[in-house]
Amino acid sequence: MELFLIIFFCLCLFFPVLHLFHCLPWFREEDERVKPIVKSEKGISILVPSYNEAGIIETSIQSMKSLAYENYEVIYINDGSTDETFAMMHHGLQLEPCWKASLGKLPHEKVEMVYQSKCYPNVYVVNKVNGGKADALNAGIEYAANELVVTLDADTILTAPALTIVNEKFIDPDVVAAGGMVHVLQTRTANPLKKLTLAETNMLVRVQMLDFLKAFYVTKLSLARFQALAIISGAFGIFKRDVLIEVGGYRSSVGEDIDITLKVHRYIAKQKQKKILLITNSISYTELPETWRDLFKQRIRWQKSYVYCLVYFRFFFLKTVLTKAVSFFYIVESLFVGILAAYITAGFFVANILLNVTFVVITFIVTYVSYMFLFNIIYNLLAIKQVKRYGFTFEKGDRLRLFHTMVFDVFVHRFVTMYFVMYGSIAYFFNKEWKSVSRTGRKYEFDSVSKEPAYKQNA
Repeated sequence: MELFLIIFFCLCLFFPVLHLFHCLPWFREEDERVKPIVKSEKGISILVPSYNEAGIIETSIQSMKSLAYENYEVIYINDGSTDETFAMMHHGLQLEPCWKASLGKLPHEKVEMVYQSKCYPNVYVVNKVNGGKADALNAGIEYAANELVVTLDADTILTAPALTIVNEKFIDPDVVAAGGMVHVLQTRTANPLKKLTLAETNMLVRVQMLDFLKAFYVTKLSLARFQALAIISGAFGIFKRDVLIEVGGYRSSVGEDIDITLKVHRYIAKQKQKKILLITNSISYTELPETWRDLFKQRIRWQKSYVYCLVYFRFFFLKTVLTKAVSFFYIVESLFVGILAAYITAGFFVANILLNVTFVVITFIVTYVSYMFLFNIIYNLLAIKQVKRYGFTFEKGDRLRLFHTMVFDVFVHRFVTMYFVMYGSIAYFFNKEWKSVSRTGRKYEFDSVSKEPAYKQNA
């Protein structure tokens, strides 16, 4: 028992420490240090699957006008919406039927009509029968005319230079896919490349913001440097279109974002020079849940998707666990340290209460909980330092809000997260469905001069 607890604790300690150091500037890869010489703009197709997005679609359409890029098209996929989404697209884009070539290589539900905007000729709407997000993305890939495909959630807003930076990174022919950095839309300011604000956010949004900072600026950054990035965020993903077609497109599942990333990893497994990047200076903003109910639905879905991919890609993971970083981290860190650790800790805690077990177990529980507190504090502080290193600062008056958020994260949110992990991991085997998160319906308006959206609370 003592040996098991020591090994388990060392594993739990090793990976956080590894990421804490590996995310620092000393370990930057060549693609992070060197700015390539760009002579032309690659064509980029932005795909936005939209199902019942009436609450946010106007903001999405407005945001597409502010991109500092020329060679791009936007394809909204109206996936059988039953609300006012399609009517709002018609009104905001002045749609008219058009002919647009389809590749005919990926399966998807029937497309009823393709439309083109009269006022913005590079914006299209694919109106189709509902088939889910993965199905909508496959339809979008079919109609995408360009070399690069950017996938966005309907509530994701790109910053003006985002596509320019993507173009720079894909000058390297060995880059087959990438993920952009994702910030929280509710924290966006009129200066979205430098300033964040917590002034109009509730505690739930603030603690999720901390999670995003830790995920993108510490953990994901470290994993990307190991070539072990297991998730390209569905909020902002970038792929070579030919690679998406080669791997068979998206598969309808509870976790299409992890699934497509792992399919790409499996595709390049025998091509050592090919790589997947995290593009740290290509920034987007996405809306996060503002209620516990919606947060529960979102996190349970995320956890189910982890388990789904663990089951579906088990043979790839086992075959390459010692040769591919993505398999090693998925099996050892995500499974053993991320999932099983929650059950082991909870099991020991319950056993101690019911059976009054040995001092060794009591010591382990105290030590492990202390470790959780300490490392969450360190992670929070480092994430805030990291985001500052990459050019972002919080507005004046946010220091006290940040302090309160860190306290809430360490003493409350960490344990809620453990519950999400434990519940979602078991729930997958009994119910593979997932429920969509409600949009807030909030309006994010654009300044008429800068064309940068500013946060506006609904009356």
